[in-house]
Amino acid sequence: MPQILDVQKLVLLEEPAEPRPDRVLECDVLVVGGGLGGCAAALAVCRAGRTVVMTEETDWLGGQLTAQGVSAPDEHRYIESFGGTRSYAELRARIRDWYRQRSNLTEAAQREPHLNPGNGWVSRLCFEPQVGVDVLQDLLAPAREAGLLHVFLRHQAVRVETDGDIACAVCFRHLESLEHLEVRAGFVLDATELGDLLPLAGVEHRMGAESIAETGEPHAREEAAEWCVQSFTYPFAVELTRAPQTPLPVPHDYELHRNRQPYTLRHRYYDERGWVTYRMFAQGEGAAGPFWTYRRLIDNRNFQGADHTADVAMINWPGNDFRHGNLLAESLTDRLESLRAAKDLALGFCRWLQTECPRDEGGTGYSELRLRPDVMGTDDGLARFPYIREGRRIAALRTVVEGEISAALRAGPGGPPARAAFFPDSVGVGLYGIDIHPCEGEEKIPPFAGLPFQIPLGALVPIRMRNLLPACKNIGTTHITNGAYRLHPVEWNIGESAGELAVFCLDRKLSPQTVARDGKRRRRLQRHLARAGIPLYWYVDVPEGHPAFEAVQVLAAWGICTGEANSLTFRPDDAADGALMLALANAPAWARERVGLFLEDYLARWPALCRGDVARAAYEFLSVRN
Repeated sequence: MPQILDVQKLVLLEEPAEPRPDRVLECDVLVVGGGLGGCAAALAVCRAGRTVVMTEETDWLGGQLTAQGVSAPDEHRYIESFGGTRSYAELRARIRDWYRQRSNLTEAAQREPHLNPGNGWVSRLCFEPQVGVDVLQDLLAPAREAGLLHVFLRHQAVRVETDGDIACAVCFRHLESLEHLEVRAGFVLDATELGDLLPLAGVEHRMGAESIAETGEPHAREEAAEWCVQSFTYPFAVELTRAPQTPLPVPHDYELHRNRQPYTLRHRYYDERGWVTYRMFAQGEGAAGPFWTYRRLIDNRNFQGADHTADVAMINWPGNDFRHGNLLAESLTDRLESLRAAKDLALGFCRWLQTECPRDEGGTGYSELRLRPDVMGTDDGLARFPYIREGRRIAALRTVVEGEISAALRAGPGGPPARAAFFPDSVGVGLYGIDIHPCEGEEKIPPFAGLPFQIPLGALVPIRMRNLLPACKNIGTTHITNGAYRLHPVEWNIGESAGELAVFCLDRKLSPQTVARDGKRRRRLQRHLARAGIPLYWYVDVPEGHPAFEAVQVLAAWGICTGEANSLTFRPDDAADGALMLALANAPAWARERVGLFLEDYLARWPALCRGDVARAAYEFLSVRN
């Protein structure tokens, strides 16, 4: 009998070859996967009044933010005001409000507008995973109460029914029973961590690393390798106590993992710093900060009374990156063995920190560190699901390649431009370096600075399937560019834009391919996205909420008013100037006649207007026919 793998419980379950559903549901949009992309997609569809069924194979919503333990999100320096969607900003605000309303913060922490409960230096918002779960449930609650959203946890997709280029239905196995659920939908969104629907539905897709001949990327491999997938990790949380604790028992293959990994606080930078040795609580030479505060989730100085009396840190470090197995392997037994070995690796790193890690003041072992299983909500103290950096990726209308987002590759004689390559079909933005965590046998690709980039619509559209969209890390990127597009706010933006695209297509009875290839329809979609608070272009001084946000974002996405090559600012409050007039006059051909009429009408008023006012007026003028 066929089998399926329950990743959360690490067991193989027998599965009928032709499962018969015990229940059949219908909805407008089926979202498979309840991670960040899935939740964002569900919210987008429900706010349009459409019905959604969302499934998730674990018992926590939130994916990498919660069930995978990385509740110190990898964001960017502009995130407090720009570079995420309106709904992502609300998610972050509600996490902060959770602590303000439900914990005993100090007065100083209570007043801090950008409260960071853990004060970790890798992220501006570090918190406990369960808080993320609570907040996501609160965000989804109105749609569930209105009957628009139905969520099924612990459900794994086992079969997809297709009719040519259409995904008609998906059958799910409830992992706690033998029951099966079938969902029939107008659109299906794959928001799973590994792109699970792609092989089930026969969707053209890629795995692993492409060759340089395929992508033209300077750092691509000479030969393609499907096995070459980024390493995955089981994060865990430890508490800093005041007294020595009993260390963890020695896990299986401890010496092998300690020596092969190796377990160390040394880290290699691919710049003038070279190898840097981090110290636990002190600042090591060349280090970005102490190891302890890297991804600290709770800084006890933010709290008073009996609430959070000790620091808690989440450990997600090269020491617990598992490089020696591939979760996309065909053999379920191989996947299971890799997952078990990855858990042993992570528990071994925890024991090494407790017993063998060099102490700042001399000696070895931080026996005062105690594993906190309650933080991850598991018996063994490890995340419920491994932190997944890379899965299957659709064969899309457009594939983003290294040269389009790399600062080094886009640099000219005067240095790199302010932005990555311009995508006229933008449906979102992101910013992160190209960060590849290698697998065994892969030569380390040094992290490269990435430029503020856009998410092209073409990367969300499969080359063939007409009602199935990616909504997670499974868009049209390469092994290399996935290293920048896989992070928290980008995944959320991808899911939200996929949800908006599905609604746009359902409302107009269009395929995503039609929208992607029709400039006028694409521009209408972009207007819709900007109105929903989704940025399309990098102008950091026109944040969501600014009166000119929609106008500036859409005009720039349309190739009008794209700004200076070396600046991320629009200067909306400055007086209207010749540069702005020239930018409007050089509008794309489809808009040139209308822009010319606009300039004639506004020429006399130009000196009295600010740049933001001009953008709003021009946008309104152009939108009459778009």
